[in-house]
Amino acid sequence: MEAEIVSVRPLPVAVGTMVVVVGPSGAGKDSVMSYAARHFAGEPRLGFVRRVITRPPDAGGEAHEAVDAAGFRARASAGAFAVSWDAHGLSYGIPRETFDRLSEGMTLVANGSRSALPAFAEAYGRLKVVQITARADILAARLAARGRESAEAIARRLDRAAPEIADTVVIDNSGALEEAGDAFVRLLASALARND
Repeated sequence: MEAEIVSVRPLPVAVGTMVVVVGPSGAGKDSVMSYAARHFAGEPRLGFVRRVITRPPDAGGEAHEAVDAAGFRARASAGAFAVSWDAHGLSYGIPRETFDRLSEGMTLVANGSRSALPAFAEAYGRLKVVQITARADILAARLAARGRESAEAIARRLDRAAPEIADTVVIDNSGALEEAGDAFVRLLASALARND
């Protein structure tokens, strides 16, 4: 049974923008976010949130802070996360320190989960949701190439729908990474300008 998705309402009203990136496996979220991180390298007003995950540090994918299940539960009980959720047998947490950074006017980018979007909306006063997607045939091919899941498991992943959240932008990553990456860069530049 999946654990409850939790959000913590910040005490100060955040003046910065939290940009949460969601999308199905195989859509290329990490690639699009890495593209933007390279573009904005050295930009002090923009930060990429490092998630806490119950996954080994050498498991591949995004750079994250690895903890075991007991350590994650202890942190969650102590209020260390702004948002936390379980998915695919792992626990994920967005550090509470994001509230401090947002109160300083920063724009932050976090890798989220479609199932946790209501918790993100509750936790963050100024939220922008970016859904990275790709055509179903491309998603299926990318997932199959990973070799981690059966065809049935891939079909279940592709059937998951994102909850409706206001202020959502959809970026199609079916083509060249540069196209989706540039669209995300433009969105972040707009968020930075809005925070000025």
